[in-house]
Amino acid sequence: MCGIIGYTGNNKAAPILLQGLKSLEYRGYDSAGIGLLSPKGKIIVYKAAGKLSSLVNSIGENIPLGSTGIGHTRWATHGLPSMINSHPIQDCNQEVIVVHNGIVENYLTLKEFLLNDGHKFTSDTDSEVIPHLIENYLSKKYSFKSAVLKTASQLKGAHAVVAFYKNAPSALVAFRLGNAGGLVLGIGNNETYVGSDLPAFLPHTRRVVYLRDQELAYIKPDKVTYLNLKGATLNKEPINIPYTYESVAKDNYRHFMLKEIEDQAEAVISSLRSRVDFENSTLNLEGFPLSDTEIQKLNRVIFVGMGTSFNAATVGKLWMESLAGIQADADNSSEFRYRNPVLDSNTLVVAIGQSGETADTLGAMEEAIKRNARVITICNIEGSQATHLAEWTLYMRAGMEIGVASTKTFITSLIDLYVLCIYLGIKRKVLSENEAKTTIATLASLPSAIGHITNDHSQYQNIARKLFNHPNFLFLGRGLNYPIAMEGALKLKEVSYIHAEGYPAGEMKHGPIALIDENLPVVALVTNQESRDKMLNNISEVKVRGGIVISVTTEGDDIVAKNSDYVLSVPKIAEPLSPIITAIPLQLLAYYIAILRDCDVDQPRNLAKSVTVE
Repeated sequence: MCGIIGYTGNNKAAPILLQGLKSLEYRGYDSAGIGLLSPKGKIIVYKAAGKLSSLVNSIGENIPLGSTGIGHTRWATHGLPSMINSHPIQDCNQEVIVVHNGIVENYLTLKEFLLNDGHKFTSDTDSEVIPHLIENYLSKKYSFKSAVLKTASQLKGAHAVVAFYKNAPSALVAFRLGNAGGLVLGIGNNETYVGSDLPAFLPHTRRVVYLRDQELAYIKPDKVTYLNLKGATLNKEPINIPYTYESVAKDNYRHFMLKEIEDQAEAVISSLRSRVDFENSTLNLEGFPLSDTEIQKLNRVIFVGMGTSFNAATVGKLWMESLAGIQADADNSSEFRYRNPVLDSNTLVVAIGQSGETADTLGAMEEAIKRNARVITICNIEGSQATHLAEWTLYMRAGMEIGVASTKTFITSLIDLYVLCIYLGIKRKVLSENEAKTTIATLASLPSAIGHITNDHSQYQNIARKLFNHPNFLFLGRGLNYPIAMEGALKLKEVSYIHAEGYPAGEMKHGPIALIDENLPVVALVTNQESRDKMLNNISEVKVRGGIVISVTTEGDDIVAKNSDYVLSVPKIAEPLSPIITAIPLQLLAYYIAILRDCDVDQPRNLAKSVTVE
């Protein structure tokens, strides 16, 4: 969740950039920097590792002059947190500077091409390929705008980028690919701002334009030109927003839930930062409390949680056994704390909860501690009670989640669980070096896959219009998709007040099949190749009894599509990661059904964001 701020106008840029970064501190960071074009036409860059105060202190009283500049707060993905790896990032000639949010999936290929072309790299970041690519096209006599367009077309993944060039005074170029980081422009009086969030430039202006996927803005103080990435001009008009917390937090979304679904690609990047080194295919879980010897001695892992967190725990159980080779269980916190569990010092208890204040999960942690188990937590809120009870915390880093129904905290809890399981699998030598590298590498494709799913909502809206009046739904999944079936049913219950149940598909004949008739929609999760044929049998059994089948399946699976009434397609991805992307269509389907039923999506009846009592 990097923070981005840019400015071009007639005022001093540095104070605006620093204040913008201050307003973006909530996004988290491990380094910060600003870059400006001085009145003499020279690019000046200030960077510092650590908190924003370190950058401010390094600048001191010598506030640099210049009326065009960009700033950035960084969470590391490629390269350790350091001054050299902080942004802005420059090209060889120090004429182009860039700030970037995202993961360049084809970074190694691009870097090799650039090195062979004579470019010199000075950082360990994937982001550095971007200014070098721009430099490469500038050397071929492309204009600055065209060079950035060409560069954008070379990048794989989801990105938010702002750049400027010393020979294009007072101009910034910003573009967005996918949904892994927002960009919004603030239109002032002969000045223009660009930021990753509205707080970056409030209260300077309330006239804003949101950049969407595959869009680029060529920004001058008094004029902004909008293009798609094929170079065609776009007509985008500013909208006026009121100065209220809700309008700032919601951006241009009708509901927090929808915004938070759209935030998930960026939240995944944030969760991976500093933990996954994609260049070297390694993991870093700093401060993990168990030694290598203690990890070897583990004979059991128990995941505890409530609601959505319990569904995540159930996925974690399956990953732990397959990736780390440790017997694992998932337990409902309220049941675990009262059932006299058998635990010892070779048991690891992983407590999952977005707030860190859920009473039953805190009780489960206390029970585990009392019985000498090792206890860690996966949590979104720094300083919460769970983080005080646990020996160690793996933060979700989802950012603030306002909607009561968990969306991005569910996805980031899955990311944390996956990384934890890989880490233990490596330490226990269950995963070979090659298997570990392959498994880690697959994570890089997640943000763009998620962005692809959330890019077009029409299919979810169309199905919702057909089915929103049905009073009951059945969700079916096998293996890793069974917990997602439970989560899909839970989301629908929470926000639309429709009765829904999630079942293991093999259980259908043992009771639920009696419910199937022409009035029952059945959501079949068919994104796991290992169980695909069995799921096709389930679909057939539903169809012959008149049921309505909505299948979530991998793009291009024509057989599943042919046997279903409706299809929600997701990109093909490494199979162990399928639960992460399978969950998102179910969130969107629940949201649009709830809208048509005129439900209070963000604050469903009888529910609270954090259940702090039993």
